[in-house]
Amino acid sequence: MRVVLYSGRLFDFGVMMVETTLTNGLILPKADEPQDWVLKDIFIREGRIEAITTAGERSPEGTIVEAAGCLVTPGLINSHHHSHEHYHKGRYDRVPLELWMNYVRPLTPIPVTPRHVYLRTLIGAIQALRSGTTTIVDDLNVSPQLDPVIVNAAFQAYRDIGIRAMVGLTLFDKPFYRALPFVDEEFPNELLVELDQVKTSPASETLEFVKSLARQHHPSSARVAAILAPSAPQRCTDIFLQEIRAVADDLDLPIIIHVHESRLQAVTAQLFYGKSMFKHLGDLNFLGPKTQLIHAIWTAPSDIQLLAETGTSVQHNPNSNLKLGSGLMPLRAYLDAGVNVSLGTDGCGSIDTLDMLRTVASTALVHKLRGDDPSRWVDAADSWSAGTLGGAKALGFEGKLGEIAVDAKADLCCYRLTSAAFTPLNNPLRQLVYGETGADLETILVDGDIVMLKGQLTCIDENAILAEAQEAHQELEPFIACAETHVDKMMPAYQRIYSRCQKMLIDPDILPARFPE
Repeated sequence: MRVVLYSGRLFDFGVMMVETTLTNGLILPKADEPQDWVLKDIFIREGRIEAITTAGERSPEGTIVEAAGCLVTPGLINSHHHSHEHYHKGRYDRVPLELWMNYVRPLTPIPVTPRHVYLRTLIGAIQALRSGTTTIVDDLNVSPQLDPVIVNAAFQAYRDIGIRAMVGLTLFDKPFYRALPFVDEEFPNELLVELDQVKTSPASETLEFVKSLARQHHPSSARVAAILAPSAPQRCTDIFLQEIRAVADDLDLPIIIHVHESRLQAVTAQLFYGKSMFKHLGDLNFLGPKTQLIHAIWTAPSDIQLLAETGTSVQHNPNSNLKLGSGLMPLRAYLDAGVNVSLGTDGCGSIDTLDMLRTVASTALVHKLRGDDPSRWVDAADSWSAGTLGGAKALGFEGKLGEIAVDAKADLCCYRLTSAAFTPLNNPLRQLVYGETGADLETILVDGDIVMLKGQLTCIDENAILAEAQEAHQELEPFIACAETHVDKMMPAYQRIYSRCQKMLIDPDILPARFPE
């Protein structure tokens, strides 16, 4: 059968093929299963795994993807990043969350064109694929003014490169600078007047747009789909959160929302609600399956139990949390309680990379600092499971993503076993997690389509895209720098609020998230 590969799609004399066979691969088992050292063939039909057999047991069909000498894994799921931060990569360090976040969400608009947005989206998607990520969740900020053309550019970028993407437009109906305590006391009145006059798209308009987008591009049927991304409880009124919950229930959409990312936010919760934001969301009936609480660092055992009872997931971003000094999530406590945990990188404005293999490794390493019982330390299996199965469950794709199984989506990665990282081959999972293996990626399939072959992306001209993105940044850099100077005007007030909250007591039941100096 003569088959032609073009832009990641498979054709036979002009007719799209729906059959592919990946042959002779060593399949990485689930974290709780022993390694099966028998080589396997994977048969793919209409983007799903139709059968898995011992190599040679059944004749290959359709396009043959040779995986001899490769470890075949499910693609990683990056459950959280912000593509609007890609042009900010490398600009910030030694800045805590509440001071930093204003720089990547400036109220002074940066004049990006649809092409700028297309390119910046691809910057992240390229790095995601090259670190074994086949599904990415994008919390995309479109304020102060919603522009559907800009949103469409991001969607098109994900379609063109071939990655699976779930895009949530950041939803909020309270300005970010109003989501802190003591704003009226610490901000100069003239600055508040200036900030309050900034025109933004009504939150209701953005939510209606997202509803329309989700009906057209639903996660159940679209490879690039819309989800719901309310920013955080303190940035949304209770009524708006309930409206978002109603949309999620009506359209069966996943939700992602930032909760208790920093100590300051734990203080904010007590001042705003008289309880944790976890409990506040529980009182609003906002919690539940297919809902991810991003970061969830500063938490008490009662909060963890609430999440377990409601089937709510938490979303761990260890490298971003470390760089921003936000703290260390009590991961083992969540796992012990039966709370589902997913992994993400967060945005390139904070951690500068979408390398999910690095995220998985960090998760398995940094949590060994908690506790003195080695048997309870987070290990490579825990971390890999969170980066695959945990992400799938959090998004409502349990049994469909994050694993190699019959009827699962054919999102697969092949790593060269002849590389130094896998030589000698003792434990494929541990060597994958700890071994800096991203450079060993040979082939990637998403929905059964080949998006990387022999180390080269097949759907885009990677070098040309990155060169054009560099030029786009040069065009925009003066505007980014100018917007940063405007943000600088808010920093003295923010620093006073930050220092003031640092001196306030928090719930003594909250598990420790930082080490004293």
